[in-house]
Amino acid sequence: MTPQQVNQVQESFIKVVPIANRAAALFYGRLFETAPETRALFRGDIDTQGQKLMSALATVVNSLGDFEAIVPVARDLAKRHVAYGVVREHYSLVRSALLWTLEQELADEFSPALRAAWEAAYSALSEAMIASAYPASQQPRDGTDHNAGADGDGNGAAICMTT
Repeated sequence: MTPQQVNQVQESFIKVVPIANRAAALFYGRLFETAPETRALFRGDIDTQGQKLMSALATVVNSLGDFEAIVPVARDLAKRHVAYGVVREHYSLVRSALLWTLEQELADEFSPALRAAWEAAYSALSEAMIASAYPASQQPRDGTDHNAGADGDGNGAAICMTT
């Protein structure tokens, strides 16, 4: 990520903070609408889960200037997600739901450049998480990149499954 992208993500997130509960509800509503199979991954209260999501998102956004500082935490979280039933494909689904939510909440301010900045942030985080949760040593030897998300780009559920 460029310093400008870091700044863009951080400045836009400031606008999401006051509506965090609504944004979280939109996010999970969209995720469950587009990928109903993910609903079974959440056993607790979804409002509480939404608060955890927004807290995790705030931590990531605030740490983008020193991204390497949060990578160990993200890697540990990813490993726990495997035990919850999270698979690689979920990362792409979460990415889509997150970007959709930001687009809804930020409306006209969610420009192509801002979208690209959020995509870069999400990609960096999800790639670290996927690599930790599904190491190459666990991959089949068929040459397929099984670390890629459902859309094949390695992006994807990083910060949604924070239980």
